[in-house]
Amino acid sequence: MKTIAVLTSGGDAPGMNAAIRAVVRTGLHKGLKVMGIQRGYSGLINGEIFEMTHHSVSDIIQRGGTILKTARSEEFRTEEGRKKAVNILKAFGIDGVVVIGGDGSLQGARLLSKLGISTIGLPGTIDNDLAYTKYTIGFDTALNTVLDAINKLRDTSSSHERVSIVEVMGRNCGDLSLYAGIAGGAESVIVPEKGFTEDELCRTILEGKLRGKMHNLVILAEGVGGAEKLAKRIQGVTGIETRATILGHIQRGGSPSAFDRILASRLGAKAVELLLDGKSSRVVGIRDGKVIDDGIEEALAMETKFDDELYEIAKILSY
Repeated sequence: MKTIAVLTSGGDAPGMNAAIRAVVRTGLHKGLKVMGIQRGYSGLINGEIFEMTHHSVSDIIQRGGTILKTARSEEFRTEEGRKKAVNILKAFGIDGVVVIGGDGSLQGARLLSKLGISTIGLPGTIDNDLAYTKYTIGFDTALNTVLDAINKLRDTSSSHERVSIVEVMGRNCGDLSLYAGIAGGAESVIVPEKGFTEDELCRTILEGKLRGKMHNLVILAEGVGGAEKLAKRIQGVTGIETRATILGHIQRGGSPSAFDRILASRLGAKAVELLLDGKSSRVVGIRDGKVIDDGIEEALAMETKFDDELYEIAKILSY
């Protein structure tokens, strides 16, 4: 192992730059040559590769997004595209690749490993939807971004005695909604794993009004979706003014939290160590506060377990 490369793929997440920095500086410390691949698998196929130095990653740990950029690649989904990617890696003398991204990105790393390239994956996604790791890089920062928005919306919602529906990211995983709901003191948390009925939600809102609640905050995961339509239906049934706020891509941006910076640094350093140990087709994560690594296939096959206990706590505390 003489030369390694690092790329970011899929949706960006705060902390990706911290992970890049950790990979580069750990690699250089171990005597490796480190290359940066721009624009994910698309840039790999196009040969957008450059050598990285200590200076390349200076002053980036506090920056959101990814300095390597990210993009989707339909060509990489084809066998021909992946073979082209392997040939590009060989042309640059790259022995191992660290991939930072979500499920799709890690699946790409798995496919590269099957073609003889040593690969290590890092979980970079705000959705926290990878079952093998307790937390993914970017989740904590996105959670705090949502919480900041909720705090502001509470002020205006209370002033107008409204119902406020906040739609947050999380297509198949409700972690962002659940954690934000508890931290933000939401009256209702709606997640893909549990679903809901409009009648029950309207009844909860009306019962809260009878108990003297001045406003209601509903956190809705995008996997359930339809915040605008839901707001109209709630207002029609309850007669209470209801507004929907879709936070969108603001959740992906911003300076990463201390937690995400430290997590990304630990996982990035571990990825380089695994490559030097001759490991491949592994993913790095964190469980019980400790950095762990699993086989990619086994890790991606794990079913995400929703935290039912935390969900029950959210319901109890919302009364």
